[in-house]
Amino acid sequence: MRHPTPVRRPVVAMLLALALLAGACSSEETESRGAPVEDSTTTTAGTGWTPPPCEAPEVEPVRAEPVPGVDSDLVVTSFDDTPIRVHWFPHPDATEAEPAPTVLMGPGWGLAGDTDVDSIGVLGGIDIASLRTAGYNVLTWDPRGFGQSGGVATVNDPDNEGRDVQRLIDWVSAQPEARLNAPGDPAMGMVGGSYGGGIQLVVAAIDCRVDAIVPIIAWNSLGTSLYKAETVKIGWAGILADLPTAAVVDPHIDRAYADGLSTGVLADRERDWFLSRGPAELVEQVRVPTLLVQGTVDTLFTLDEALANLAILEANDVKAAMLWYCGGHGICLTDPGDRERVADAAIAWLDRWVNRDESVETGPRIDLIDQNGDRHTAEGYPETDSTIEASGSGTLELVPEGGAGPATVPEGSSEILDSIAVDITPARADNAVEVTVPFDEDALIVGAPELTLTYSGTVPAGERPMRLFAQLVDDRTDVVLGNQITPIAVEFDGEERTITIPLETVSFAAVAGRSVTLQVVATTVAYAEPRLGGSVELSEVSVRLPVVTGLTLG
Repeated sequence: MRHPTPVRRPVVAMLLALALLAGACSSEETESRGAPVEDSTTTTAGTGWTPPPCEAPEVEPVRAEPVPGVDSDLVVTSFDDTPIRVHWFPHPDATEAEPAPTVLMGPGWGLAGDTDVDSIGVLGGIDIASLRTAGYNVLTWDPRGFGQSGGVATVNDPDNEGRDVQRLIDWVSAQPEARLNAPGDPAMGMVGGSYGGGIQLVVAAIDCRVDAIVPIIAWNSLGTSLYKAETVKIGWAGILADLPTAAVVDPHIDRAYADGLSTGVLADRERDWFLSRGPAELVEQVRVPTLLVQGTVDTLFTLDEALANLAILEANDVKAAMLWYCGGHGICLTDPGDRERVADAAIAWLDRWVNRDESVETGPRIDLIDQNGDRHTAEGYPETDSTIEASGSGTLELVPEGGAGPATVPEGSSEILDSIAVDITPARADNAVEVTVPFDEDALIVGAPELTLTYSGTVPAGERPMRLFAQLVDDRTDVVLGNQITPIAVEFDGEERTITIPLETVSFAAVAGRSVTLQVVATTVAYAEPRLGGSVELSEVSVRLPVVTGLTLG
């Protein structure tokens, strides 16, 4: 192992809810086993897209020992002899004569692979039952360091967790129920949320045998997601660091959480380690059809993470689409709309690009949702058409009281993530400099609002970072737009300074005669506490909300 001293931490039972969001191939030289598939070098009819060529690797026999008393389970020996517990659920009708395509489904952070063949996905999440009903074999697994697998969790390192999954693909290619594109190359895709979403981008980057992926609430960089503006997202860091007793994780994870608690920032070695986890630059190597699913209220991996991945894929002419839903790592405090959109879109994507059924319609390339649960679709991500602007000023006391959050769970809510996320979800602050943004006409606001601050302030010396935070609040519902708050790196040395930054991306249908309020605040439950004790004079606070047009409603 790369790090010989693993860390164990006590359990947070409610962390289990996070899971409920839930080498290559040459088809020119060999025939596929089972139902015929498209030649991997030909253009897919009607799409204008050509799957990249893939030359099959030499697959060595995989050591896999059955688990006594558990028919679905085996222990696969990975590349470094780490035992990986896998759970195999072939389609009931799949045979060697009529094999089925396969889907690998990874779990959330800290969790074992799903084994419930009768469960229904929560909030549109994907489950074993729906995949098998759609005609797929399903393989789930306990990632290294979690569940019944050995080793140390290293946060989807391509050299560890990535190679583990490659070994699982090798194993699937030898199963009689698994359809092949070529020897050693199963017809297969991947699904899964959070940690199970990130591993898809890693594996698709290093192994062309993956035919399609559906990363749900995944990320681009752990720097921009967990450490935006070099400020520890302390709420989620605490939840992710507090793992089941059996989990064994790299020591950097525990040290990073300790850094966040003590100073609010990361030591260089922890920062560099998390940045190296990716997928980040690995997304440049992804060449398979990718459906990016992201939550509008996800405060761990925000919409910006999916947008970063989409931009990379589109720049490389990869077949890609994006769907937003009211969910993810967070609380949906507004109308969620159609709760089946994610599962339906994911299965359609697999049917088209893994099962290669050209009759399947995968839907619009861009499928967004607003706070009313209304869909807005287009064939490309919308560009800003105009802006709605407002400005103001004020003095902010840098004190811990009166910050943004926690939110309040709506009465009668039964969502399983509420009790986890509520204490770290922003809400309207009492101590804030505010700017009201009125709406003169209906408008669809999609994208990153732009904030400009001209400020001067002082604060006592200390090791914690100097930060402010900004959020937008719907004045009708009193809900923070998307539950999103943005940290702002500032310098309180008495000098007047001006800074312009993008806020977190939001999706909001504005109505004429109503308004939102921009709040600049000193503290929030979402991020580590900054340096406090002084005050800041905000001589100008300007905000510009991006208005888009050209999307189809419904």
